[in-house]
Amino acid sequence: MSDPAKWGDLRIRIASGLIVLLLGFTAIWLGGIAVRIMAVLSAGLMIWELARLGAPGRPNQAVAFGAIAAGSLAPFMHLHGPYWLILLIVPSLLGLVTSRKDRMIFAVYALLIMIACYAFVAFREGRGLGFAVWLVLVVIASDVMGYFGGRTFGGPKFWPRVSPKKTWSGTIAGWGGAAVIGLGASAVVGNPAMTVCVSVLTAFAAQMGDIAESAIKRRAGVKDSSGLIPGHGGFLDRFDGLIGAAVFVVLWGLVRLPLPDFGG
Repeated sequence: MSDPAKWGDLRIRIASGLIVLLLGFTAIWLGGIAVRIMAVLSAGLMIWELARLGAPGRPNQAVAFGAIAAGSLAPFMHLHGPYWLILLIVPSLLGLVTSRKDRMIFAVYALLIMIACYAFVAFREGRGLGFAVWLVLVVIASDVMGYFGGRTFGGPKFWPRVSPKKTWSGTIAGWGGAAVIGLGASAVVGNPAMTVCVSVLTAFAAQMGDIAESAIKRRAGVKDSSGLIPGHGGFLDRFDGLIGAAVFVVLWGLVRLPLPDFGG
């Protein structure tokens, strides 16, 4: 018989998750200024949470980091040219010269957050609505199937020292969910073998993003990055997978490997 304690947070997770999903997909659907605002706010909130993890006794400093991140990303959305890339590393540079725990970890993860938030806007505006939706659905499918697969089947842990709750059953279920999304996407873009393969690899990158954030939380001795999203924790807890997936897709594209083409 199923243990009811395993599913005790399911209702609140579903309710808050649906609200976040509705707001997120509305911004993605509208594109333009809506998706840019979403990215800027998300970057600010996630770096605020990240700063709190490394310096819990300095709330004002964390707020400043979040504001600086949002203030750095916002103008970059409207500027072009490689010289403006310096704006993406501003939070990381400030983290390196600020007295805090694990400064290098903060600097690296803050940069990944900034890259991911900017990249998602670039995906929406450059590759179109279909590509942005595919990326989000791959991450959601991996996360949802991983959650239910792990809770249902349990079994050996994937990486117990870093993420005690993540199991191999959940990890593989997440790959399966991503493969289904890839197969569905191939009905639009063709090339099912490539689309399914990239979807599964993107899901694995999302899982690595989740594990990386779990490791940071364990070093900080906390369960959640914040309490902004009931049942899920904070923005980092909810979007860590999307950070990993977006950065992976950027790297995949930089080496000119094929990506699903939804027609921009």
